[in-house]
Amino acid sequence: MTTNTNPTGDRKVDHSALRTNQAFIISLLILGFVLNAWPLVAFVSAVMLIGTALPQAGLFKLVYFKVLKPAGIAQPDVKIDNPEPHLFAQLLGGVFTLAATLALIAGIPVLGWGLSWLVVALAALNLFAGICVGCIVYYQLNRLGISGFTRAPIKS
Repeated sequence: MTTNTNPTGDRKVDHSALRTNQAFIISLLILGFVLNAWPLVAFVSAVMLIGTALPQAGLFKLVYFKVLKPAGIAQPDVKIDNPEPHLFAQLLGGVFTLAATLALIAGIPVLGWGLSWLVVALAALNLFAGICVGCIVYYQLNRLGISGFTRAPIKS
């Protein structure tokens, strides 16, 4: 959904869809903290994990593609890019929010909210500064030749 290949073979990712995803993640996790509502953390985790396994089913990105973009509220920002590092970053966020959910359910709020705030901080770093820490990790694992991390950074 956020990626395609044009006739020249370039892979493209709409970074507006990524930013929409990050904004939802940040907003809902902060709301969960303010309301002390672990189900919101669980919801964000589920959306992230499902959106990683089935990118076309990513709820927050669907809001961008089906509502915000058609209404002209958000404009496309399509760049030549690999989607895999972004999906890996989302997987990491989903795993951390799943761990946060389990910690909150288990009565360990310091750990649960700490993990949630870590995801908020990393999503905010990406949203506001364009620094995707999960993408950096992905590319480092690629550089080390770790199996499954097949995409190298695209040369500009």
